[in-house]
Amino acid sequence: MGLCFAKGLAVSIKKPMIGINHVEAHVMGIFLEEDVEFPFLGLVVSGGHTTIMLMHEPCRYEVIGSTRDDAAGEAFDKVAKFLGIGYPGGQVIERLSREGKRDFVMFPRPMAEEDNFDFSFSGLKTAFINWTRKNRLDKDNMADVLASFQEAVFDSLFKKILKASERFNIKRVVVGGGVAANSRLREIFRDKGSHEGLNVYFPSPANCTDNAAMVAVTGYYYLERDMFSTLDIKGVSRMRIKG
Repeated sequence: MGLCFAKGLAVSIKKPMIGINHVEAHVMGIFLEEDVEFPFLGLVVSGGHTTIMLMHEPCRYEVIGSTRDDAAGEAFDKVAKFLGIGYPGGQVIERLSREGKRDFVMFPRPMAEEDNFDFSFSGLKTAFINWTRKNRLDKDNMADVLASFQEAVFDSLFKKILKASERFNIKRVVVGGGVAANSRLREIFRDKGSHEGLNVYFPSPANCTDNAAMVAVTGYYYLERDMFSTLDIKGVSRMRIKG
């Protein structure tokens, strides 16, 4: 509906239209607040996407890694739904795990040793569910188990972004998407990133979730380069992004 309205508006006021991929916008949204030198690595972590992008310059990038099954945020949602603790899962788990012991359960770090930049969180979600079925999960250890699960997710994300940084010799990382508002994820990336010589940038929490401002600033760079869309552009909910 939004795309159809935009097409109609463009025709009626005789203005060109620019179609923006919102995953790219999650990365480019950092320019609302900070200037980041290109090239840099972009990590988008949300309910629908876990993607690493190599940003060569504005409007030119390539996807070098993505999730093969559940996205990170999706794994949080499914675990929260399994436990019946609320939605969105990431926010609930962040709150409940704040005082938990992060090494209480050593959950696996999926695909950590594979020579690629892809993710897989379905198995980690299953490992969590299997643990709860084999062990006692109650109010006394809930924070510890959830903190351990959250730590496994975020540690997996950092390991892959570090591997990409080493492969491409790029020390600048932008992290966006709804899960990027998580305070523990920010702490891990900033602390471990500093230790590894990475400069890590996060949008303000309010700019991490889907918003018009990140789309607008991305559109600005396309406008600057006269990169317009045709009126037959289609909206695809699960489109494969490419630079």
